[in-house]
Amino acid sequence: MSEDDMKISVLASGSTGNVTYIETAQHKMLVDAGLSGKKIEGLMNSIGRDLADVDSLFLTHEHTDHIRGAGVLARRYNLDVYANQGTWQAIAPKIGPIPEEKKNVFEVGKTKSFGDIDVESFAVSHDAAEPQFYEFHHNGKTFVILTDTGYVSERVEGQIENADAYLFEVNHDVEMLRMGGYPWPLKQRILSDHGHLSNEDGANALMDVMGYHTKKIFLGHLSLHNNMKELAHLTVASMMKNKDLAVGHDFQLFDTDHGKATKLTAI
Repeated sequence: MSEDDMKISVLASGSTGNVTYIETAQHKMLVDAGLSGKKIEGLMNSIGRDLADVDSLFLTHEHTDHIRGAGVLARRYNLDVYANQGTWQAIAPKIGPIPEEKKNVFEVGKTKSFGDIDVESFAVSHDAAEPQFYEFHHNGKTFVILTDTGYVSERVEGQIENADAYLFEVNHDVEMLRMGGYPWPLKQRILSDHGHLSNEDGANALMDVMGYHTKKIFLGHLSLHNNMKELAHLTVASMMKNKDLAVGHDFQLFDTDHGKATKLTAI
């Protein structure tokens, strides 16, 4: 890894909490803060980084597994926090006061420049007030985060295609979900167009968007009760190999974890 690289670590990803760390020479950023402040501090330390060096926090939507530690971190570390207007309104009663000068509106479909990194937002289909995710551009490389969506539209596919790296949702195995103990209305919500991508849906969407630049794919937001890391990985890898995609050769598939950070990786 060099000073000029964009580096990332998926600190936690899953139904119990989500945090991703991104750094360049000039900036250190978090996307979501869905664990306690203490837990996020520990995960940062595990990759040799300090939360005190983080300058920005980007929020995707108001669900607890994405904002649990947001207020605490924003206040303790004086972070600039970015979210769209709908998300700000939805999280206001949940995260406590944040200084007005630290609250930044980042509307959907916009791009903001932060020195050596550009951040672009895009809307997704999820049962939240105004859910959006982000792609990060640095030195000709692009990293896309896309979880918490019931499907991937052609518009989104066109926006995120051929990125160098993805953190992509493979939330559930459909049969595990159908046969599991969740109430039927919750199962319907997860399976709907405003829910989450299954292993098969995630694999198909990935194959639609990945291109010759794509070298690293992180499989994320696995359900604690309706999926298994090995199953998600095997499903995606098998479907890709059936389409003659060179898994493990032209690109790598990485697993993520509910409570263990991935290795800090250059994009």
